[in-house]
Amino acid sequence: MRTHHCNEIRPSHIGQEATLIGWINTVRDQGGVIFVDLRDREGITQCVFRPEESAEAAEISHKLRSEDVIQVKGIVRERLKAEGIDTTNDNLETGQVELVVASVTIVNKAEVLPFQLDKELSNEDLRMKYRYLDIRRPRMTRNLRTRHRVTKSTRDFLDEQGFCEIETPILSKSTPEGARDFLVPSRLQSGHFYALPQAPQQYKQLLMVGGIEKYFQIAKCFRDEDLRADRQPEFTQIDIEASFVDQDDVIALVEGLLGRIFKDARDTEIPASFERITWKQAMDQYGSDKPDRRFGLNFVDLTEELKDCEFRVFSGAVASGGVVKAINAKGFADISTGQIDKLTKLAQAAGAKGLAYIQARGEERDTWRSPFVKRMTDAEVEALRSKLNIEAGDLILFAADQWEPACDVLGRVRLACAEMQNLLEGNTELDFLWVTEFPLLAFDEEEGRYVAVHHPFTRPLKEDEEKLLKGELSTDLRAQAYDVVLNGNELGGGSVRIHEAPLQSAMFTALGISEEQAQEEFSHILDAFKFGAPPHGGLALGLDRLVMLICGEESIREVIAFPKNNKGSDLMSLSPAEVDPKQLRDLRIQTTGKKPAPAAGSPVA
Repeated sequence: MRTHHCNEIRPSHIGQEATLIGWINTVRDQGGVIFVDLRDREGITQCVFRPEESAEAAEISHKLRSEDVIQVKGIVRERLKAEGIDTTNDNLETGQVELVVASVTIVNKAEVLPFQLDKELSNEDLRMKYRYLDIRRPRMTRNLRTRHRVTKSTRDFLDEQGFCEIETPILSKSTPEGARDFLVPSRLQSGHFYALPQAPQQYKQLLMVGGIEKYFQIAKCFRDEDLRADRQPEFTQIDIEASFVDQDDVIALVEGLLGRIFKDARDTEIPASFERITWKQAMDQYGSDKPDRRFGLNFVDLTEELKDCEFRVFSGAVASGGVVKAINAKGFADISTGQIDKLTKLAQAAGAKGLAYIQARGEERDTWRSPFVKRMTDAEVEALRSKLNIEAGDLILFAADQWEPACDVLGRVRLACAEMQNLLEGNTELDFLWVTEFPLLAFDEEEGRYVAVHHPFTRPLKEDEEKLLKGELSTDLRAQAYDVVLNGNELGGGSVRIHEAPLQSAMFTALGISEEQAQEEFSHILDAFKFGAPPHGGLALGLDRLVMLICGEESIREVIAFPKNNKGSDLMSLSPAEVDPKQLRDLRIQTTGKKPAPAAGSPVA
């Protein structure tokens, strides 16, 4: 239906006949001569309707409006350039030429659109309702094509490395660990349910037992959890597993993969290898297991200097085995009272009782605005000045508590402070980082038991393996787990896996999973480990988040063709929705009780 796409016509085509088809981007009437910018996914070509060239086409052109689909045929001409007149458009790749239309066919008329495609729309619900129109916008078209390039680059690279793409089941079994499952009732086995997979974790490990050795999958995953900008009930990950590998092998593979992806999708060279820090170092310096290091504000430990401070918030924390940490927000002493209040509320929401601070409005301590400086000795003040490099105009923010909560609180304050100071405005740096040696276990106070920080198949560090086997449990046990981070975003994570039945059983025991429960829930993988399971490990990259960062977007909804909103609803297809009572009857499901009120933003609200 066309000889060229709408971004293909160039001066080399002048004098040639061309046929184009697409959507009308704009229509302009210049005194009887109609100019139409015709658009397809590749770009725009200006088409000119002149009565002297074709009276019939010119007459039809007066009926055209935005988003009509038309086919035009004509001759490519150079745009008018004369003394004092230049109609070329340097903002278009086709801006040196135009198509003088000889004939036009209206393929389909368009009604008035609910919003303009050439303007950003703040009403996201309206965009989601008419997503098929939203996708026509160049920004969305670019994002989805970038996503295609990322997945193609992934497949090409892993194929070159000898990996096989293998699909794993979507209907699987619900397991007790991880987020809430989406359940699917079985019609053939009444009272039984499938679960949609949160990840292909067990299947890919079983593929390793099966001798596949190198597996990957662009995998759909499902989690029934609260939503946010970078979370959807269904999401996609680049899932990778390999046999006979250690942590260094997996890290090197993923560094190569990310290098290929950024080159192919963004034409950007990234480092061949990334710096590595342990989880302990990441928390101790930045208060986050996915630190953004581009703006500094590193933590300074003041535990020793302030252990005897008269200010009991500091000395009391140290006396109970805790720490005192601080950051210096250079040049931010003029922070407003409202901003201080916002930071204080953030700290309190994270578990702190308040937020201690110093506004160093001058060099001397008597110019420092703070509720506690007057209770500090000269030696303590000098220690602060020296270790924090305090100068006039600086803002010092403190956290005092047990080590992990103190790091967490100050980490959140650090990020908020950087945002208030616009420290990342215009920053185009790509800071890749590996975080390693995560804790193997965390203690859940509410349940009174240990839980897996990653998942129950994660292998402990060699130095801590014997402790797990002996049941010597603590949050100090470390995992052979690793996350790859970019600019404060976790791109993906993985681990070396447990491949022996005794060690896997010990892990289940540590998590409070009885032998009977383990057999009921995981017998397939425990049995498989008895038949010569190879050592193996892997990693999963979040495809949606990776594409979001490559495209410079702030929400994964901008790189997913048909996402759900923050209530888990698809406003376009009106799902989730009620189903025919017969379908429920076939499944032997009966709904009971009063219907809950629909959530705001849901299709039936």
